[in-house]
Amino acid sequence: MSALSFAVAVLAVWRVTHLFQAEDGPFDLIFRFRRKLGDSQAGHLLDCFYCLSLWVALPPAIWLASSVVEGILYWPALSGGAILLQRFSERK
Repeated sequence: MSALSFAVAVLAVWRVTHLFQAEDGPFDLIFRFRRKLGDSQAGHLLDCFYCLSLWVALPPAIWLASSVVEGILYWPALSGGAILLQRFSERK
């Protein structure tokens, strides 16, 4: 895997996680989805950027990895990269 592939995957994980956790989405679709989930376990998952980024990072980690060990390492690395982007982009 190239550094470019990894960087693109981190950006994608951040974008999808941010969309589901903090944005309303086009035509308020994501907002309505979050409201429908309400106080359920899945609803709480969408409230936490850190938790959600772990699950969003899983498919790209599997896709990028050429072995199980790589997948296990890429999974938290992609999530961590997305979390760093989130922290840098937050307004203080």
